[in-house]
Amino acid sequence: MPRKLLVILVSALSLVACCGLAWWQWQRFESANGTFQNLGYVLQWPLFGIAPGYMFWRMRKLREQERQQDQAVATPDRPAPGPAPVLAAVPPVTDDEDPELAEYNRYLARLNAQEPR
Repeated sequence: MPRKLLVILVSALSLVACCGLAWWQWQRFESANGTFQNLGYVLQWPLFGIAPGYMFWRMRKLREQERQQDQAVATPDRPAPGPAPVLAAVPPVTDDEDPELAEYNRYLARLNAQEPR
């Protein structure tokens, strides 16, 4: 529980700090020497503040997915996966149509024949 509280605290502090920086950039934009660069920072700072919270949320989701995959692999009563789908046969290209494509298809056929089943 302390770790979860720390993550929430860090995320909240980063959001508050970045919103403060966005407010500062807004004031700079409204000043006499403000530029559109300051306005760009106004839009960027809140995103920077949200980033740590998103990062922790995403890490948690990935960890849950990994746990679910480990449980699925560890379950012995799962049926074995079926055979790989067979690709539809493509009619061969003759040398008259496109010699370069026909040579490439022969190359792929040789590679396929060499691959162990």
